[in-house]
Amino acid sequence: MGEEDTAADPRFAEVRTRAGRVRGRWRGEPGTPGATAVFLGIPFAEAPTGVRRFMAPVPKAQWDGVRDALEPGPTPYRKGGSPQLIPEAYIPGDETLNVDVFTPDPGPGARLPVLVWIHGGGFTAGSPACPWYDGAPFCRDGVVTANVSYRLGFDGFGWIDGAPANRGALDWLAALAWVQDNIAAFGGDPGRVTVAGQSAGGTAVLALLAAPRAQGLFSRGWALSPAPAYGSPERAQAFSRLIAEHAGAAPNLESLLGVSEARLLKSQRKAVGLRQGNVAKSITSALAHGLQMGPVVDGELLREPIPESIAAGNGAAVPLVVGTCDDELTPALRDAKRFLRFLPAGPLLGRVGLTGRARRAWLADNADVRRRGTVAILARYTTDRAFRAGVLDLLHARARGGATATWLYRFAWRTPVYDAAVHCLDLPFFFDHLDAAAADRVTGYAPPQALAAELHGAAVAFAKTADPGWPAAAPAAPVTRVFDLPSRTDPDGYLGARSLTAPEPTRR
Repeated sequence: MGEEDTAADPRFAEVRTRAGRVRGRWRGEPGTPGATAVFLGIPFAEAPTGVRRFMAPVPKAQWDGVRDALEPGPTPYRKGGSPQLIPEAYIPGDETLNVDVFTPDPGPGARLPVLVWIHGGGFTAGSPACPWYDGAPFCRDGVVTANVSYRLGFDGFGWIDGAPANRGALDWLAALAWVQDNIAAFGGDPGRVTVAGQSAGGTAVLALLAAPRAQGLFSRGWALSPAPAYGSPERAQAFSRLIAEHAGAAPNLESLLGVSEARLLKSQRKAVGLRQGNVAKSITSALAHGLQMGPVVDGELLREPIPESIAAGNGAAVPLVVGTCDDELTPALRDAKRFLRFLPAGPLLGRVGLTGRARRAWLADNADVRRRGTVAILARYTTDRAFRAGVLDLLHARARGGATATWLYRFAWRTPVYDAAVHCLDLPFFFDHLDAAAADRVTGYAPPQALAAELHGAAVAFAKTADPGWPAAAPAAPVTRVFDLPSRTDPDGYLGARSLTAPEPTRR
């Protein structure tokens, strides 16, 4: 079918971006309720190959004619090491820096709010093409959605002498700049851009808040389960040197440009494997150091650690919603359940750092989980340490930096698959996409649609009005929305996590 044919065909939609025209496909009849125009795989930067592989992204050059945007673009995610909970799409190809746009009304006059989604995956995996992230429900409710890709693993975040740091984070900036320049042509309002992400994507939201160069590229933020990725530059360098050594290369640009992507991925997996140990040791290491890959202080994009940068006032003008699931790390302990269930919880908590008065206080605050056994207790504590205490620290940092409103929430509904509110469980609810492929891996069968309507409705309200619909939190009153059956507003905030975080921000 030629350009003239598709231009006249009501099944297709065309939009002019600054680089050239793109052709998407309508789902449903244009102008009818729920109809969505979908534009997939639009490049926002040149392919990060050859000499560009380890460099900052370069905006996509202009093209002639109309470019098809009918299929998902190539993904930075490669086969191997797929997360267990989410069906991540792997699509081969070089042009991996692209954006998928879902809109109910393509055209410059609509001026609809925009949600930019940054996927999770520990900064080493994940894909914007995951079916869970389909933007049609947001379009149904009047919000344009843009899902962005970014370089992962060593290519995105490894330290390389002679190359810019935080290349994956620079990709976020390039994608947000593309949104500012182009989203109005798809019916979006560049003045009402909410950046949202889950896990590593949630940390990306916080990193963008902290980065001076990101200011003005978005107006609101929603961080779901931001992952612990505040590692030191020294640790990042040491880990990257180890990966380069396994690849048989020096940790510099010239040497690593000669190493294939497949070889570096193999070396990355090997370096991660060398650091695995027993359950208590692995948990203690993860809680102490966070993720091994992710944004680091480089003196340019991030001038100081994310919490300190936010406490200094970066991102203060951006309203923020941030929250966690109650039992994020339950799946990580599933394989250890056979022997952990025979061990008392107290000594195990001591081995991962919770002792004495703090342990008694934490156990008292988490009476609801104690009756579910040692694995549930350990999963709740590690969740509090790795995720929820960080949310309270962030609340203090935002207050110290003079930030506008911050809203907290917990997702507490327990899926029958794990009998817990686990990592990633809130995603099908946030997108109101409970029927997405493989969502029942975490939700089980017949998950509560009313809860999806509530969480998704809060996200829509925030994108439209910068208010999710419950009272904002303050350090002295960490009011928290609890999404459960029934949902409630909890004046006591994050309960046990409050005993694991200082009542005042750390002095600079």
